Amino acid sequence: MKFCWANTIMMLVIIALGTLSMLSACGQKGDLYLPEKEQPAEKK
Repeated sequence: MKFCWANTIMMLVIIALGTLSMLSACGQKGDLYLPEKEQPAEKK
């Protein structure tokens, strides 16, 4: 069985693009943090 460099290169490109897209998507809608719990509204 011959070793195919094209398959290896294609897999590396797919992995690299997937990793870069995940990293670039972090924080697109603002900083990533857990919001504080809202305080119940006080009755007047």
